[in-house]
Amino acid sequence: MPFKKMLGTMLERIPGSLGAIIVDWEGESVDQAGRLDAFELKVIGAHKGLILDNLRQAVARAEGNDLEEIIITTAQRQTIIMPATRDYFLVVALERKDVMGRALFEARRCLEQLKEEIA
Repeated sequence: MPFKKMLGTMLERIPGSLGAIIVDWEGESVDQAGRLDAFELKVIGAHKGLILDNLRQAVARAEGNDLEEIIITTAQRQTIIMPATRDYFLVVALERKDVMGRALFEARRCLEQLKEEIA
């Protein structure tokens, strides 16, 4: 399944979703979908990659484990960051609503499909 279709299907199932992007280890966009401006979504993806990298290192030092997901909540938005592999990750941007449970369910389902496509 093409990545854009996979992301679009996930976003359709999440009320208040703004966009999703698959990013590589260098912060480059692989594919994206959503209502946000394409450039804005690329900036979000690259920025969240820095956060992911820093937190991965901290978790590895502190616990010796791999980081599975990050949820960032601000006054305006919520963001989910999920590593697919060591080299690729998924970022989902949401409006600030009470839909995090649904968003996590759909993002996890999309992540499994992404892992199958990448492997």
